Amino acid sequence: MTRRTDDHPDLTDPRTGAPFFSTWRVGTPERQRQTVEAIDRTWQRRAWPTADLRGYHVYTGHDGSTLLHYSQWTSEPAYESFVEAHRQERVDEIDTAVPGIERVALGRYRHYRSGTREGDIRVPGCVVIVDIEFEGPDPDRQRAWVDAVFEALESEPTPHPGGISAHFHLSTDGTRVLNYAEWESAQAHIDALAAPGDGIGSATARWQRVQSWPGLKSSTVSRYDHALGLVPG
Repeated sequence: MTRRTDDHPDLTDPRTGAPFFSTWRVGTPERQRQTVEAIDRTWQRRAWPTADLRGYHVYTGHDGSTLLHYSQWTSEPAYESFVEAHRQERVDEIDTAVPGIERVALGRYRHYRSGTREGDIRVPGCVVIVDIEFEGPDPDRQRAWVDAVFEALESEPTPHPGGISAHFHLSTDGTRVLNYAEWESAQAHIDALAAPGDGIGSATARWQRVQSWPGLKSSTVSRYDHALGLVPG
Protein backbone atom coordinates (compact mmCIF):
# COMPACT_ATOMS: atom_id res chain seq x y z
CA MET A 1 0.00 0.00 0.00
CA THR A 2 1.13 3.55 -0.82
CA ARG A 3 0.25 6.33 1.60
CA ARG A 4 0.39 10.10 1.11
CA THR A 5 1.92 12.22 3.87
CA ASP A 6 2.39 15.94 4.46
CA ASP A 7 5.34 15.27 6.76
CA HIS A 8 8.75 16.39 5.57
CA PRO A 9 11.35 13.62 5.19
CA ASP A 10 13.97 12.79 7.79
CA LEU A 11 17.18 13.35 5.88
CA THR A 12 19.27 11.80 8.66
CA ASP A 13 17.47 8.42 8.55
CA PRO A 14 20.35 5.89 8.72
CA ARG A 15 18.37 3.42 6.60
CA THR A 16 18.75 5.72 3.59
CA GLY A 17 21.95 4.45 2.03
CA ALA A 18 21.32 6.00 -1.39
CA PRO A 19 19.50 9.36 -1.44
CA PHE A 20 18.68 10.49 -4.97
CA PHE A 21 17.76 13.99 -6.15
CA SER A 22 16.32 14.68 -9.59
CA THR A 23 14.81 17.66 -11.40
CA TRP A 24 11.96 17.87 -13.91
CA ARG A 25 11.13 20.96 -15.93
CA VAL A 26 7.40 21.29 -16.64
CA GLY A 27 7.12 24.94 -17.68
CA THR A 28 4.37 26.66 -15.71
CA PRO A 29 2.84 26.75 -12.21
CA GLU A 30 -0.32 25.09 -13.57
CA ARG A 31 1.72 22.25 -15.05
CA GLN A 32 3.61 21.94 -11.76
CA ARG A 33 0.27 21.36 -10.02
CA GLN A 34 -0.95 18.95 -12.70
CA THR A 35 2.26 16.92 -12.57
CA VAL A 36 2.20 16.62 -8.78
CA GLU A 37 -1.41 15.42 -9.01
CA ALA A 38 -0.47 12.92 -11.71
CA ILE A 39 2.42 11.56 -9.61
CA ASP A 40 0.10 11.22 -6.62
CA ARG A 41 -2.57 9.34 -8.61
CA THR A 42 -0.07 7.11 -10.37
CA TRP A 43 1.68 6.01 -7.21
CA GLN A 44 -1.38 5.63 -5.01
CA ARG A 45 -3.07 3.39 -7.59
CA ARG A 46 -0.23 0.91 -7.13
CA ALA A 47 1.26 -1.06 -4.28
CA TRP A 48 4.40 0.38 -2.72
CA PRO A 49 7.12 -1.09 -4.97
CA THR A 50 9.66 -2.26 -2.38
CA ALA A 51 10.62 -1.97 1.26
CA ASP A 52 13.98 -0.67 0.01
CA LEU A 53 12.32 2.65 -0.85
CA ARG A 54 11.84 4.53 2.44
CA GLY A 55 10.09 7.56 0.97
CA TYR A 56 9.54 9.65 -2.16
CA HIS A 57 8.99 13.41 -1.95
CA VAL A 58 8.19 16.02 -4.60
CA TYR A 59 8.72 19.79 -4.34
CA THR A 60 7.52 22.67 -6.50
CA GLY A 61 10.13 25.24 -7.47
CA HIS A 62 9.56 28.90 -6.76
CA ASP A 63 10.63 29.54 -10.36
CA GLY A 64 7.18 28.26 -11.40
CA SER A 65 8.72 25.72 -13.77
CA THR A 66 10.63 22.95 -12.01
CA LEU A 67 9.93 20.03 -9.72
CA LEU A 68 12.50 18.53 -7.36
CA HIS A 69 12.29 14.83 -6.49
CA TYR A 70 13.96 13.32 -3.42
CA SER A 71 13.88 9.55 -2.97
CA GLN A 72 15.29 7.60 -0.04
CA TRP A 73 16.69 4.23 -1.15
CA THR A 74 18.48 1.70 1.00
CA SER A 75 20.99 1.08 -1.80
CA GLU A 76 21.69 1.77 -5.45
CA PRO A 77 21.00 -1.86 -6.49
CA ALA A 78 17.53 -1.50 -4.94
CA TYR A 79 16.89 1.50 -7.17
CA GLU A 80 18.16 -0.35 -10.26
CA SER A 81 15.75 -3.21 -9.50
CA PHE A 82 12.88 -0.70 -9.27
CA VAL A 83 13.86 0.77 -12.65
CA GLU A 84 13.79 -2.66 -14.26
CA ALA A 85 10.44 -3.72 -12.80
CA HIS A 86 8.32 -0.69 -11.94
CA ARG A 87 9.55 2.69 -13.17
CA GLN A 88 8.47 2.75 -16.81
CA GLU A 89 4.77 2.13 -16.19
CA ARG A 90 4.73 5.04 -13.77
CA VAL A 91 6.58 7.31 -16.19
CA ASP A 92 4.19 6.42 -19.01
CA GLU A 93 1.10 7.20 -16.96
CA ILE A 94 2.48 10.53 -15.75
CA ASP A 95 3.55 11.51 -19.27
CA THR A 96 0.10 10.67 -20.62
CA ALA A 97 -1.48 12.99 -18.04
CA VAL A 98 1.07 15.79 -18.55
CA PRO A 99 2.86 15.51 -21.91
CA GLY A 100 6.17 17.23 -22.54
CA ILE A 101 7.89 16.84 -19.15
CA GLU A 102 11.65 17.41 -19.43
CA ARG A 103 13.59 15.16 -17.06
CA VAL A 104 16.69 17.28 -16.53
CA ALA A 105 18.98 15.27 -14.29
CA LEU A 106 19.23 12.49 -11.73
CA GLY A 107 21.88 12.90 -9.04
CA ARG A 108 23.12 10.01 -6.91
CA TYR A 109 24.36 11.10 -3.50
CA ARG A 110 25.39 9.97 -0.04
CA HIS A 111 24.44 11.88 3.09
CA TYR A 112 27.55 13.28 4.78
CA ARG A 113 26.74 15.77 7.55
CA SER A 114 23.75 17.59 8.99
CA GLY A 115 23.44 20.68 11.12
CA THR A 116 20.33 21.17 13.25
CA ARG A 117 19.30 23.27 16.22
CA GLU A 118 18.71 21.13 19.28
CA GLY A 119 15.04 21.01 20.26
CA ASP A 120 13.90 22.86 17.13
CA ILE A 121 10.46 21.50 16.18
CA ARG A 122 9.53 24.11 13.57
CA VAL A 123 7.96 22.76 10.38
CA PRO A 124 9.91 24.02 7.35
CA GLY A 125 8.04 26.55 5.27
CA CYS A 126 10.64 26.47 2.51
CA VAL A 127 13.32 24.07 1.30
CA VAL A 128 16.45 25.62 -0.20
CA ILE A 129 18.71 23.53 -2.41
CA VAL A 130 22.30 24.73 -2.77
CA ASP A 131 24.07 22.87 -5.57
CA ILE A 132 27.86 23.12 -5.58
CA GLU A 133 29.93 21.90 -8.53
CA PHE A 134 33.69 21.38 -8.49
CA GLU A 135 36.17 21.13 -11.35
CA GLY A 136 36.55 17.37 -11.60
CA PRO A 137 36.03 14.49 -9.17
CA ASP A 138 37.71 14.68 -5.77
CA PRO A 139 35.94 13.02 -2.80
CA ASP A 140 38.46 14.47 -0.34
CA ARG A 141 37.72 17.96 -1.60
CA GLN A 142 33.95 17.38 -1.27
CA ARG A 143 34.32 16.44 2.40
CA ALA A 144 36.86 19.16 3.16
CA TRP A 145 34.61 21.85 1.70
CA VAL A 146 31.60 20.71 3.75
CA ASP A 147 33.75 20.59 6.89
CA ALA A 148 34.86 24.15 6.15
CA VAL A 149 31.20 25.23 5.88
CA PHE A 150 30.53 23.78 9.33
CA GLU A 151 33.56 25.61 10.74
CA ALA A 152 32.16 28.86 9.30
CA LEU A 153 28.70 28.12 10.66
CA GLU A 154 30.02 27.37 14.13
CA SER A 155 31.87 30.69 14.20
CA GLU A 156 29.03 32.71 12.64
CA PRO A 157 28.56 35.86 14.75
CA THR A 158 25.01 36.59 13.56
CA PRO A 159 23.20 33.38 12.53
CA HIS A 160 19.84 34.11 10.92
CA PRO A 161 16.96 32.89 13.12
CA GLY A 162 14.98 31.64 10.12
CA GLY A 163 17.32 28.75 9.39
CA ILE A 164 16.18 25.36 10.72
CA SER A 165 18.64 22.77 9.39
CA ALA A 166 21.20 21.97 6.71
CA HIS A 167 21.82 18.50 5.27
CA PHE A 168 24.91 18.05 3.12
CA HIS A 169 25.15 15.30 0.50
CA LEU A 170 28.13 14.25 -1.63
CA SER A 171 27.58 13.09 -5.21
CA THR A 172 28.89 9.60 -5.85
CA ASP A 173 30.90 10.84 -8.86
CA GLY A 174 32.95 13.13 -6.60
CA THR A 175 32.07 16.38 -8.37
CA ARG A 176 29.18 17.96 -6.45
CA VAL A 177 27.85 18.82 -3.01
CA LEU A 178 24.14 19.33 -2.42
CA ASN A 179 22.85 21.11 0.66
CA TYR A 180 19.18 20.48 1.45
CA ALA A 181 18.43 23.35 3.83
CA GLU A 182 15.18 23.80 5.74
CA TRP A 183 13.99 27.35 6.40
CA GLU A 184 11.12 28.82 8.36
CA SER A 185 9.91 30.60 5.23
CA ALA A 186 11.06 31.75 1.82
CA GLN A 187 11.15 35.34 3.10
CA ALA A 188 13.49 34.33 5.92
CA HIS A 189 15.91 32.94 3.36
CA ILE A 190 15.57 36.02 1.16
CA ASP A 191 16.29 38.24 4.16
CA ALA A 192 19.35 36.17 5.05
CA LEU A 193 20.71 36.53 1.51
CA ALA A 194 20.16 40.29 1.68
CA ALA A 195 22.10 40.66 4.95
CA PRO A 196 25.69 42.01 4.90
CA GLY A 197 28.13 39.49 3.48
CA ASP A 198 28.28 37.43 0.28
CA GLY A 199 25.29 35.09 0.50
CA ILE A 200 24.40 33.23 3.70
CA GLY A 201 26.99 34.06 6.32
CA SER A 202 28.80 37.13 7.53
CA ALA A 203 31.88 38.57 5.84
CA THR A 204 34.29 36.53 7.94
CA ALA A 205 37.57 34.93 6.90
CA ARG A 206 36.09 31.46 7.28
CA TRP A 207 33.15 32.24 4.99
CA GLN A 208 35.50 33.84 2.45
CA ARG A 209 37.54 30.62 2.52
CA VAL A 210 34.40 28.61 1.75
CA GLN A 211 33.41 30.89 -1.12
CA SER A 212 36.87 30.91 -2.74
CA TRP A 213 37.66 27.20 -2.30
CA PRO A 214 40.17 25.89 -4.88
CA GLY A 215 38.38 24.08 -7.69
CA LEU A 216 34.95 25.53 -6.88
CA LYS A 217 33.28 25.84 -10.28
CA SER A 218 29.73 27.02 -9.60
CA SER A 219 27.05 27.43 -6.97
CA THR A 220 23.29 27.68 -7.55
CA VAL A 221 20.51 28.32 -5.05
CA SER A 222 16.87 27.28 -5.60
CA ARG A 223 13.82 27.53 -3.34
CA TYR A 224 11.06 24.91 -3.19
CA ASP A 225 7.83 24.05 -1.40
CA HIS A 226 7.15 20.51 -0.21
CA ALA A 227 4.18 19.42 -2.34
CA LEU A 228 3.87 15.64 -1.98
CA GLY A 229 5.19 12.90 0.27
CA LEU A 230 4.68 9.21 -0.50
CA VAL A 231 5.61 6.45 1.95
CA PRO A 232 4.75 2.79 2.46
CA GLY A 233 1.35 2.35 4.09
